[in-house]
Amino acid sequence: MNFFVVYLTCFMISVNAKKFKDNEKPEWAQKDIRDFTEADMERLLEQWEEDDEPLEEDELPEHLRPMPKINLNEFNTNDPESLLQATKKGRTLMTFVQVAGNPAKEETEELTKLWQTSLWNSHIQAERYLVDDNRAIFLFKDGSQAWQAKEYLIDQEKCESVTIESKVYQGKYSKPKEEL
Repeated sequence: MNFFVVYLTCFMISVNAKKFKDNEKPEWAQKDIRDFTEADMERLLEQWEEDDEPLEEDELPEHLRPMPKINLNEFNTNDPESLLQATKKGRTLMTFVQVAGNPAKEETEELTKLWQTSLWNSHIQAERYLVDDNRAIFLFKDGSQAWQAKEYLIDQEKCESVTIESKVYQGKYSKPKEEL
C-alpha cells in the first residue's frame, strides 16, 4: 500500500511539473520535432540550459574564456615578444617547424617525434601534425609555451626554421637564404 502511495505521489508531481501547458507553449515548440529548424533547436538548447549553473572559467570553451589580465608596466618595451607571449597564455597556438635538407617523410616523422618527446619531458605540451615531407605543425594548448619550445627547436641541428605568429626564426645550423 505504501509503495502505491509513493508511486502515485511521484506521478502527480511529474504531471504538475510542466513549465507550459500544451496550449501555452510557444509556436515553435508546438511543431513536430522532425520539423524543427536550426533556430528552434538552438532555442530548445537555451531553454534546457537556462536553469544550469554557469561553468567555471577553465571549463568554458576557449573562445568564451576571458583574456588574461596583462600589466603593461611589467614588460620591457624593447622586447615585444614577451608581450606577445603573455597575450597567448592559455590560448591555443600553432607553430610551423621546417626540417632542414630534403628529408623523406619518415625521417621528418622520426625527428619531429623526438622533438615532441623532448618538449613533453620539459613539461611543454605540444601536439604534432605533419603537413609536408619536411614540415610539421606543433600545436600548443598554452600558446605562451611556444616561445620556450622555439628556443629548443632552433638549437636542433636538423631544424631549418620555426614560424610563430607569421614571424620566422631561423635555426642555428641552417644556411641563410638569399633574399631576391
